[in-house]
Amino acid sequence: MARKRKGDKIDGWINLDKPSGLTSTQAMAKVRRLLNGQKAGHAGTLDPLATGILPIALGEATKTISYIQNGLKTYSFTVQWGEQRDTDDMEGNKVIATSDVRPSKAQIESVLSKYTGTILQTPPKFSAIKVGGQRAYDLARDGQEVELKEREVFIESLELLAAGPNTADFRMVCRKGTYVRALARDMGQDLGTCSFITALKREKVGPFTLETAISLDKLADLDDIARLNEAVLLPLETALDDIPALAVREDEAARLRNGQVLSFISRPDFERLERAGLDGTLQEALVLCNSKPVALVEAEGPQLRPVRILNI
Repeated sequence: MARKRKGDKIDGWINLDKPSGLTSTQAMAKVRRLLNGQKAGHAGTLDPLATGILPIALGEATKTISYIQNGLKTYSFTVQWGEQRDTDDMEGNKVIATSDVRPSKAQIESVLSKYTGTILQTPPKFSAIKVGGQRAYDLARDGQEVELKEREVFIESLELLAAGPNTADFRMVCRKGTYVRALARDMGQDLGTCSFITALKREKVGPFTLETAISLDKLADLDDIARLNEAVLLPLETALDDIPALAVREDEAARLRNGQVLSFISRPDFERLERAGLDGTLQEALVLCNSKPVALVEAEGPQLRPVRILNI
């Protein structure tokens, strides 16, 4: 079993391949227990039915979760036609509608364009959205009527992978807030039938992919922190690959860690900013010293203002 030695501090990301049957919070808690982590968080909730990529942030990496949540996500999923469940997936015990209509491949393909770009989507009643201070799924389980408002979501692409007599397989690339269950429900209605999700796998979240993911069982087999670092612990800056990075001197790093603003006034300093991709407009940036993360900063003109200090 993977255990953190006393005194070891873990800062970084675990690219977890979540198994079916666990909530995201339960999966995160298992990782935290395995590694004796003091602080952990996950980047993007997966339903218990769903499998696949669940990035787990440990230690100082929790300060970068928002950068992953805002990235693109890729899902593959299977929709079954002719039946609707109360939860819009196979976990639902209650069948609330049936239909004899089975759409053809051509009919399915004809509606895909309706679900790309920025669209309006009503979340499932069994979701974590709060209504009057309570989670919608808690109200729905208690038999209360839940009314959720439409909201904008963004779907970059939606592809039909295969179509059978009763089911169809899809792949979707989208941004946060998009419910695959709601998409399946709406497609069924547009095709004159009803539908629900039978399988859902998240294949990619920003820079995290299935190729580098690890299962809970394999994580448990790692017996010490050295093997963890070598095998699966991804650096904190994995979440920050889309923002500029600027190297600073130790004295400059110390000032940022103390919450002070750095001001660059010399020509060589301006050239350092330019080489880092900082063009004088308001930007976020990662500051490093001796290749180690120091802080996330707000850069504008010649000034760097610390936003989050990274105690690595």
